Amino acid sequence: MHTTRSTPLALSLFPAQNRNLEIARAVILTFAGVCLLTLSAKAQIPFYPVPMTLQTLVVLMIGAAYGAPLAFVTGMAYLVAGAMGFPVFAGTPEKGIGLAYMAGPTAGFLAAFPVAMWIAGRTAEKPGFFRLLVGLSFAHVLIFIAGFSWLSQLIGVDKAFAVGVAPFIVGTIVKVALATFAHFGLVKIVQK
Repeated sequence: MHTTRSTPLALSLFPAQNRNLEIARAVILTFAGVCLLTLSAKAQIPFYPVPMTLQTLVVLMIGAAYGAPLAFVTGMAYLVAGAMGFPVFAGTPEKGIGLAYMAGPTAGFLAAFPVAMWIAGRTAEKPGFFRLLVGLSFAHVLIFIAGFSWLSQLIGVDKAFAVGVAPFIVGTIVKVALATFAHFGLVKIVQK
């Protein structure tokens, strides 16, 4: 069965009639996405053993709304901004900025953002609630795998799982559900 691809939500809301407007739209949406990722990194919810941010929720939502190519570019732009020393990450500047921060305990999680955003965007290109739920779940699991792999090299497998994965499983389920329901609901509203 062949399923057609739909126009990503953000591109439907901000149509562009020519190539110059498409480029301007991409730049504006990328900048807005980097700003949202930054704000979501700074919005910390007290949690044990480390604070939880809303960042992975925003990663999923931007990915689904932007579509694969623009979501990937936005994720890369976020990492480049951080590498250049802009305080876009959780805990910056007090925990350091730039490449030094990016080589720290959260490096694996951060590195997975662009790919997870691409997966979320690719998944959202075809309609279907269950498909979206599975795709966003996979994208979030990928972030965990990359983050856990890096963190386990720094502090060992058991401790990496105890502080980098286990405490966030319930939060992940909630974030994936929120992102799925929000995106699916917004798409239905825009289609009407």
